Amino acid sequence: MADSTQQHEKRKRQFHIPTVEDIEKSRMDAEKRLAPAESMRDVLPFDLSSSSLRPPTATPKASAPATGTTVPAVAQSSEVRTSHNQPEGAATAAGSNQARPIASPAGGGGGGGRGSGQVVLVNELQRGNPVLECVRNVRWSYSKDIIPDYVVGRTSCILYLSVKYHRLHPEYISKRIDGLGKNYRLRVLLIHVDTDDCKIPLREINRIAVLGEMTILLAWSLDEAGRYIETLKAFEHRQPDIIKERVEDTYMARLSNSLTSIKSVNKTDVLTLSSNFGSFEGVSKATSSELSLCAGIGDLKAQRIFKAFHEPFIPEK
Repeated sequence: MADSTQQHEKRKRQFHIPTVEDIEKSRMDAEKRLAPAESMRDVLPFDLSSSSLRPPTATPKASAPATGTTVPAVAQSSEVRTSHNQPEGAATAAGSNQARPIASPAGGGGGGGRGSGQVVLVNELQRGNPVLECVRNVRWSYSKDIIPDYVVGRTSCILYLSVKYHRLHPEYISKRIDGLGKNYRLRVLLIHVDTDDCKIPLREINRIAVLGEMTILLAWSLDEAGRYIETLKAFEHRQPDIIKERVEDTYMARLSNSLTSIKSVNKTDVLTLSSNFGSFEGVSKATSSELSLCAGIGDLKAQRIFKAFHEPFIPEK
C-alpha cells in the first residue's frame, strides 16, 4: 500500500500542471534575481491572467542567473519591448513625447526649414481649408514659421483667396501681401472663383495683385486649385522654358507668328503677302487697295491688315 502511494505521488509530480499561484510565486522569485527594472511578465510566453495556461518551456533559461547570454536578451530597452504591446497603427516613437507633425495622406510628415525637401509647407491659418484634401500627389506639412499660406520652394510662395471671402473682407488680401515683403521671387495669388458674380471682385483683386507684384492664377474648383499647388511644387526646379510658347527662330516663322495674330489671316495668306511685298516692312507700308489685289486677300481682310498697322494701340476717347 505504501509503494502504491509513493508511485501515485511520483506520477502526480511528473504530470503536475502549474497553477496561477505557482506561476506567480516563480515570477516573484525570478524578479529578485533579475534587475529591479525588469519584470517576468516580459519573459513568460503566456498571459498570467489567462485561466488556461500552458507549461512555460523557456522559463528556466530566462529566469536563470545572469551568465552573459540570457539576461542581456531580456534586459532590452523598455521602449522596444513595449512597442510589441501597442495596437496596430498606433504611434510608437521611443523615448519621445513630441507629437507627430500633421501631414497629408501621401505621407507628408517632417517639416524642416522654409521650402525644405519635397514637402509643401502649409500655414496654420489654412487648417480646415478643403483645398488641402485635393493636394494628393505631393507631401505637405503644417508650419508655424511661414508668412504665406503655402511655401512651394525656397523662393516660391502662394497666397490663397476665394472670391466670396474677398467680398466679405476686401482688406484681407492687401494685408497679407504687405506681410510678404520682398522675401520671395515667385509670388502666386491663387484665387478660387466660387461665385458667378465675379467680374467686379476679380477686377479689384487684379489691381491689388499688380501693385503687390503678385502672379494671379484662377481656379474654378477646389480640385483645380489643388493641382496648381501640386504642379508648382513638382516643377520647383524646372526651367520656365517648358511652359513658354515654342516659336521657330526663323524669319518666316516670326513673320507668320506676327501676321496670323490679325483676325482671319492664315499661314497661306502670309506666304502670299511675303511673295508680293517681300518683307514685313513692305506689308506694313502697303495700302488697303494693294493688299486686296493679292490672291485670297479680299477687301475685308485687306482692311483688317491695314488697320492693324495704322490704327493707334490706345484708342482716342
